[in-house]
Amino acid sequence: MRGLKNIILILFLLSGFTSWSQDNMKDICTIDNNRLVFKLDRNWTAARKKQVCKQFDLDSTLMAEAFSGKTEFTVNKVTWSVKKIDNHRMELSKPMSAGPVAEKGEVFMLDDRLINAAGVRERESAACGVNVFSLYNVFNYYKGTATFFLPQRKYARHVYLAGTFNNWNTMQTPMIRCDSGWFITINLKPGKYAYKYIIDGKWSPDPYNKLNENDRQGGQNSVVFCYNCRFFLPYYKGSKNVFLAGSFNNWNPHELRMLKVAGGWAINLYLREGTHAYKFIVDGEWVLNPVSKITRPDGSGHENSFISLGDTMYFILRGHSAIKEVHVAGNFNAWNASELLMDKVDGGWRLPYVLAAGNYEYKFILDGRWITDPDNPYTLKSGNSFIAVKPNHVFTLKGYAGARKVILAGSFNGWDKDGYEMIIRDDKWIFPLYLSPGKHTYRFIVDGKWISDPGNELWENNEYGSTNSVLWIEP
Repeated sequence: MRGLKNIILILFLLSGFTSWSQDNMKDICTIDNNRLVFKLDRNWTAARKKQVCKQFDLDSTLMAEAFSGKTEFTVNKVTWSVKKIDNHRMELSKPMSAGPVAEKGEVFMLDDRLINAAGVRERESAACGVNVFSLYNVFNYYKGTATFFLPQRKYARHVYLAGTFNNWNTMQTPMIRCDSGWFITINLKPGKYAYKYIIDGKWSPDPYNKLNENDRQGGQNSVVFCYNCRFFLPYYKGSKNVFLAGSFNNWNPHELRMLKVAGGWAINLYLREGTHAYKFIVDGEWVLNPVSKITRPDGSGHENSFISLGDTMYFILRGHSAIKEVHVAGNFNAWNASELLMDKVDGGWRLPYVLAAGNYEYKFILDGRWITDPDNPYTLKSGNSFIAVKPNHVFTLKGYAGARKVILAGSFNGWDKDGYEMIIRDDKWIFPLYLSPGKHTYRFIVDGKWISDPGNELWENNEYGSTNSVLWIEP
């Protein structure tokens, strides 16, 4: 995207997404003689028509009109033509929209869900980040509002801002001319964003931004972080170099340099939701946060300070009153067995903890003995308990109440045939998961037999001559 020479009506997809359907997209939609052309088949089932409508963002009324036998009709003030190819195939076409004309050839579809999903993943892709600008005033972020400023360029006619925050739209975000350059203010959530300026039609990274990444088009995108966190270390006025390091940056002791401010040292940065361990490095010496009471063992005989962002959940273990100590460990804390000591409460043990939305494995450690969570029915083949924090989809299989075992496998777990063992509730097999926004494919394995989801009309062919069910998770 970041340097397109031709604006095709609707663009495609992100490389990493698998084919959507039994037909290759180029066999369904093309551009020919400045017209957008869809090739339709009368033999399609109702489910297939619905799937094509969803893939190509076609109105169901438009599809019905196309199969009605008319040679021309109007929907939403757009006139469409229908041309018969043979007894069961036809071409549905309309003139291209005004603007740059693409050459004859394939048109690739850009589903808004794909792009929005890509934007969400980009925003949440970094555990932490700080900005590096050569001019202090070219970017500002405060209470959800971001201001981009491009100095000079006073002879430019038009300047636009495009990035992951607006789906790289070339015309959506025009900048405003001022006496010293161009600026624009937009609302953004905390996170990481890639962007470029479009100056009189020419794409350009931000010349004052030192952070960039490959745009996969032979150039560079600028990268900016919208902050949501501030670390402050009081005292140490006579120190020369102070850094911040933690689990969020792989404990790199030279990456996050703090600035001397009134009363101590500070750094603003973006930090992903969750629980993070950290320390300060003062002239080479690692120190805890002296004003924070939240410290935990690091597993090596020392301690770390901790910070949490997000909603609190609770690990709970009932009973075991005779046990001296209970810890919880999981893939969220690198399985550190000594870090998370649970509190003894009436009826058992409890630990408040903050985890970002996601899927996690864990176990309890009772006086050194590892056990799964006895109150959690979800246990993986690894022998660990499983929990989905803020799950956004519950996979459900009906009609197989008599099955002995049902496994869920899909693109989200590498098609692991032993991955997610579902449980039965009210004659339905279920498994809750947190899935990233975008497209996912999956199947069920019922007593060793692979099947598609009979309750899902969306599907696509796979390489084994069968079909995978398709699921969309909205951003």
